[in-house]
Amino acid sequence: MNDLGQDLELRLVRYFTAVAEHQNFGRAAADLHVAQPALSRQIQRLEKHLGVRLLDRIPQGTRLTPAGQAFLPRARALLQAAREAELAVREQAEAERITIGYVEDLVITAAVRELRRRHPGAEITTRHLNCRDVGALAGKVVDALIARAPLPLADDDVRTTPLYEEPRKLVVPHDHPWAGRASVTSAELAGVQAAPCVFETADWTSYQLLGSGVPQVESYEDKLELVANGRAIAVLPAGDRRSSLRPDLATVPIEGASPSRVVLVSRKGDPNPMIRSLRLAAEAALPT
Repeated sequence: MNDLGQDLELRLVRYFTAVAEHQNFGRAAADLHVAQPALSRQIQRLEKHLGVRLLDRIPQGTRLTPAGQAFLPRARALLQAAREAELAVREQAEAERITIGYVEDLVITAAVRELRRRHPGAEITTRHLNCRDVGALAGKVVDALIARAPLPLADDDVRTTPLYEEPRKLVVPHDHPWAGRASVTSAELAGVQAAPCVFETADWTSYQLLGSGVPQVESYEDKLELVANGRAIAVLPAGDRRSSLRPDLATVPIEGASPSRVVLVSRKGDPNPMIRSLRLAAEAALPT
């Protein structure tokens, strides 16, 4: 009586093919790293499951019965199909993997949540970057970057997707003459000297300090500290609300200033299919 109502165990099939190939239980057991008596019992389990004898013991070792000869090529095909299925799953898992970089004040939670909704089995990680991490994309630390333009990246090396734009605002000390105004114009700001940039490239975070004699600073917090001390004023994207947490600072809308552009960039020619999925998710979830 066989057990055709039960699933065939691939482990038993693998044991059978090993014995068939070695034509010897001892050598097959050594190759499989199992004890010979245990291997014999497993072959008996397989024969019981199939309801036929697959192997005959002979003085020289073992030989296939007619049923074993019929089963062997199918057993090999079954194991090969299992290996191919496993490989396909692993390749798919590798394909659904992405690390998303983002900078400064940007909140990308909605885009990441939407991407996870569309790819529930994907490995999706995020990495916060600061203004010194300009090589993160080229160095493959991240697969895609959501940041504010302009970026110190060559157009020939990256693909850029605009996501949304924000107006700009002025951040001044709370006792500054402009602090109580409804707005300032870009023409008024044109006469204020720009502070030097820490880097040789343009300020890739699109945050600008204005004022004479302003020292070079790198961190956002140090920039706000200079503003609060009355040594500078700052032009920031309107969406950056971190300055509002400080009672010693005031924000004023800027009229006539070019908007801050938020973009998604990736390496040109990158075959990772999750990058396209991120573009679609970001365009669907982030503000327009």
